[in-house]
Amino acid sequence: MKKIPMRRCVATQVQVPKKELLRIVRSPEGLVSVDLTGRANGRGAYLAKTKEALELAMKKGALARALECEIPLSVYDEIRRIIGE
Repeated sequence: MKKIPMRRCVATQVQVPKKELLRIVRSPEGLVSVDLTGRANGRGAYLAKTKEALELAMKKGALARALECEIPLSVYDEIRRIIGE
């Protein structure tokens, strides 16, 4: 039986399989982007693919805290587009 990697959403704190989450990464150069492959180099944070998780992350500043940098509004807009809001 193959092990399924689990990750925790920074907003909701729910632990689910990695493939069900969206990875946001801060590259070594300091650029923040959405990592659809899950393999980009840099510090990553996982967010559930729900409108509620995104709103909670924005309200609490969970992504900024996890990535240790300011998150541009364009990243939040891209996340909205990906989750189909």
